[in-house]
Amino acid sequence: MIWRWVICFSVVAFGADAALISGTVILRDSHVEAVSKRGDYSGVVVSLTPIGAPSATPPVKHVTMVQKSKSFTPHLLPIVAGTTVDFPNFDPIFHNAFSSFNGQIFDVGLYPPGSSRSVRFTRTGVVRVFCNIHPSMSAIILVLSTPYFTKTSKDGSFSIDVPPGSYELNVFHERATEQTLQQLSQRVLAAGAPIKLPPIMVSEAGYLPLPHKNKYGRDYGPPPDDQVAYPGKTR
Repeated sequence: MIWRWVICFSVVAFGADAALISGTVILRDSHVEAVSKRGDYSGVVVSLTPIGAPSATPPVKHVTMVQKSKSFTPHLLPIVAGTTVDFPNFDPIFHNAFSSFNGQIFDVGLYPPGSSRSVRFTRTGVVRVFCNIHPSMSAIILVLSTPYFTKTSKDGSFSIDVPPGSYELNVFHERATEQTLQQLSQRVLAAGAPIKLPPIMVSEAGYLPLPHKNKYGRDYGPPPDDQVAYPGKTR
């Protein structure tokens, strides 16, 4: 059964100030130690999409996903469609960011330390990002149709300012199934006064990590020898 919560509040006069919508996300059924033992509920994306009215058009902007220490930072990057993501290489080695999964497919090619590549994301969806050289590197770019979104803090709390109106609230968590996330959608009517939502429980039950190939659809070869670039580091 799909549970949908409808939160309604009294209508206020046209032109009222923006409404602050806040709440808490709680993660359950997790095998990740940071969650199960330390109660770290950070990094869940909460978004509010206007119903029956177009979203405000944000200015064209660039955001950054850094490659450093053979990692993408931030690991999860929510953006609004039309945003350009820069992929600077701050490592002393080559990288090749790409995505061949659902969402917008891209390949920036092989590029050296100290340089950068950029991709403009126009298609909404989940973009799973990898490096064609280092299989352990992964990240997610979540491309949204609304500028009203945020990520939860460590205690799972979130808050978003929106103009008065009706919204669909959606949650994205990388270790939850698509069905689980669909069941968490709810409608929120913002009418100027602050709104505190009931806790949103997100279960990680049923989640299975997705294996990935390189950009050619093949298994990764032997790991590259990065010893020269990382002196003193051993395998």
